[in-house]
Amino acid sequence: MLPQLVIFDMAGTTVTDLHEVEQCFAQAAAETGLRATSERILAVQGMAKRHVFDLLWREQLGTDGADVDARVDESYTMFKTILEHHYETQPVTPTEGCLAAFAWLSDRGIPIALTTGFYRTVTNLILNRLDWHVDPSGYYIADDQTVVQASIASDEVPNGRPAPDMICLAMQQLGITDLNQVVNIGDTPSDLLSGKAAGVGLNLGLTNGTHTEAQLRDYPHDLLLGSLLELPQLLSSRG
Repeated sequence: MLPQLVIFDMAGTTVTDLHEVEQCFAQAAAETGLRATSERILAVQGMAKRHVFDLLWREQLGTDGADVDARVDESYTMFKTILEHHYETQPVTPTEGCLAAFAWLSDRGIPIALTTGFYRTVTNLILNRLDWHVDPSGYYIADDQTVVQASIASDEVPNGRPAPDMICLAMQQLGITDLNQVVNIGDTPSDLLSGKAAGVGLNLGLTNGTHTEAQLRDYPHDLLLGSLLELPQLLSSRG
């Protein structure tokens, strides 16, 4: 049986990310006095970005640091400025096999959902650059012309990854109730942890994004794919 819903991460999974998001994060950290190694930044990719700044500032200042919230706000504001400028001015392209996978799913009437650690403003910026939707309202509203049937940003749920909230909201919006018929795909540990927490029927890691096979193999997954080119054959064989 083919799945009723396939949920994809964005940066690194469906949108090419040659570690540019990490570079934006590192620049914002450096300009606001936050010490964060490239390894530490990579380890928290996929999580809601403000949460990551909160996590790292508390590691640096202590959980009870009096000015933690102010420092988090400063770093996050800087990051948003840098990130939005990046996506406004630099090429935005789908990952290898992404469009073919989307077409295969669409031909079979299987809805596509995107989840992301980004906030809605930059999520819509990316979607518009890819012509995956045009939405002047500021929220994602799918119609017969949109490539993606649901888009969930981290600022639209109580808890970002590794919590399952974005997966659950995508299911709710699309009227899907059977977790066994849901596929979750992502290129970061937090993507896989989120799929595990939700209890999806098939939890897939992608190794041509921001994390390698070696970096993902110890996190919960059913299979690791080399690229989205492998997805249609995998789902066909299971179907």
